[in-house]
Amino acid sequence: MTVKRATITALGKYAPERILTNHDLEQMVDTNDEWIRTRTGIVERHIAREDEATSDLAVGAFRDLQNRFHIDPLEIDLIILATITPDMFFPSTAALFQEKIGATNAWGFDISAACSGFTYALTVGQQFINTGNCKNVLVIGADKMSSITDYTDRDTCVLFGDGAGIVLLQPAAEGADSGIVDTVLKLDGTGKDYLYMLGGGSKHPATHATVDKKMHYIYQEGRSVFKFAVSGMASISLEILKKNGLKGSDIALFVPHQANKRIIDACASRMHLREEQVLSNIDRYANTTAATIPIGLVDAIDANRIQKGDYVLLSSFGAGFTWGSVLLKWGI
Repeated sequence: MTVKRATITALGKYAPERILTNHDLEQMVDTNDEWIRTRTGIVERHIAREDEATSDLAVGAFRDLQNRFHIDPLEIDLIILATITPDMFFPSTAALFQEKIGATNAWGFDISAACSGFTYALTVGQQFINTGNCKNVLVIGADKMSSITDYTDRDTCVLFGDGAGIVLLQPAAEGADSGIVDTVLKLDGTGKDYLYMLGGGSKHPATHATVDKKMHYIYQEGRSVFKFAVSGMASISLEILKKNGLKGSDIALFVPHQANKRIIDACASRMHLREEQVLSNIDRYANTTAATIPIGLVDAIDANRIQKGDYVLLSSFGAGFTWGSVLLKWGI
């Protein structure tokens, strides 16, 4: 079997119109703009309307992709949608998205890997291109984090925003030096104690008691997550570079998961990267979970920070714990 390299040929993003600033949060909870900026790097975040679900955010990202690259939904073979805020348990958000965009020839499914969702989904998506089973694969990271955020909890409510990002994977042209070069993914279930949402699943189905106990909101033990995230993202990024005979100076752009500016800076320092090599947009979006990396890629394209033939390194860390890295040779 001939292995075909998967490459990103189109991309798009969506952020809801409503913006929640740090100053707005000062009116809602005991916090202040300086505290949020210095500890997280966040200035504002986008918040979806009550009638906007995660599938709608994904549709917004697809419309942006269409406007940029004129993709026909009927040509899509497969939809992989990474999210931890699905519209509902079932059917999948991928199914709801498929119906909304009219991709009637596509099949699809959801992936749950929290903030590593996009790197997981990208890795899975490339397999279908590699084997020749699919020619047009949509990979989406989308989350409506405001739907599971407790806006009376000052430790978590400042961290998250809503948004979606999407890429189209296709086989690279014969002889083309572009596409996904390598991926490395990891999982450590002992991380379950530090970042989670207890309520709503089969262990704690929704009841008056689970609602009263606020079990349907995010819980995060910040210090532990920070420590593991810095170590995990930096180590896996260095691992994939070494595996492919590269070093930090060979990377045109590092696009890390946007959880905290201090985590991003610490990872970049460990990899000996210059500021201009690192994508950071957390100030404008906050942590959109599975959407941070694809939104970052679109912002990088719009700012002309990636050129055809450049090495681009993606790195993520999320609940589970999950973490992963993807090495790309940019082809657009």
